Amino acid sequence: MPTQRSADAGSGRSRRSVLAALGSAGAGTALSGCVGSVGSAVGADGRGASGAAGDSDGRPVSVLAAGSLQLAFSEGLRAAVDRPVRVEAHGSVTAARLVAEGKRDPDIVALADTALFDRLVPADWHAEFATNALVVAYDGDGEVGRRVGSADRWFAPLLASDATLGRTDPDLDPLGYRTLFALDLAGEYYDRPGLRDALTDRRSVYPETSLLSRFETGDLDAAVVYRSMAEDRGYDYLDLPTEIDLGDPARADTYGAVSYDLPTGETVRGAPIAYGALARTDDESVAEAFETLVDGAYLRDHGFAVPDEFPEYSGDVPRGHRP
Repeated sequence: MPTQRSADAGSGRSRRSVLAALGSAGAGTALSGCVGSVGSAVGADGRGASGAAGDSDGRPVSVLAAGSLQLAFSEGLRAAVDRPVRVEAHGSVTAARLVAEGKRDPDIVALADTALFDRLVPADWHAEFATNALVVAYDGDGEVGRRVGSADRWFAPLLASDATLGRTDPDLDPLGYRTLFALDLAGEYYDRPGLRDALTDRRSVYPETSLLSRFETGDLDAAVVYRSMAEDRGYDYLDLPTEIDLGDPARADTYGAVSYDLPTGETVRGAPIAYGALARTDDESVAEAFETLVDGAYLRDHGFAVPDEFPEYSGDVPRGHRP
């Protein structure tokens, strides 16, 4: 039986209710994929409205990030950096495309899948700085959710025709295609052919921030999310076996047996979850913020795993960003 983790009866639940209220208030923003920014408005190029980020007059360093990093960056990173930091967050595929198409020009890009730096973002290098794992968050206040939390096999209550398992869009977001990887692996692990098809419904696919809003308001019985997201928001959740959760670097061969075809014709393969970041200027303030970002000390407080050997740099690292 998967490990069950309950939200704290005090702080976790109260924080979840606050987040739910914020999600309802910002539904338009959530549906667009942007989960907010810190400080003054972000211009269309992803920089501060009054000019380039991170220059000598104290303007913010702009960070375009994966949605799962939003709270960690807006709270932990911002507190750890002396200079103002502005965060804009989207699904990682969307964020990468915004940069590749010239629609955003951030100082730093941080994505939930390092493979995107090879496929979409024009980059000669990046730093791998954190890992994560998939979990099943469940609504402990709902009947189906409670049964998910206590079942010997977490998916059994979700096979009922009226049960809802939320997930994100695999065409926009690594969490989406990683969810499909996990469900394919679960079918093999539990000897249940067709499990992925039985558990997936296009009507339960949402942008990442909309998924969280719907889960927090009780519209979904369960959702596949990153462990960091569940811990950050005080969700009740189940740990999945390491053969399924994409969180064990030693199981790269197991994860690599599954894949998903993107609408672009590209095929993405299962792999251990890895977050990567790229600094796009050599400005001193950007370099300082980037060093703090990839150092990762604050990330552990937000449910991420940071191996001792991280950050790991790949490619032709510019002199100003070399470890």
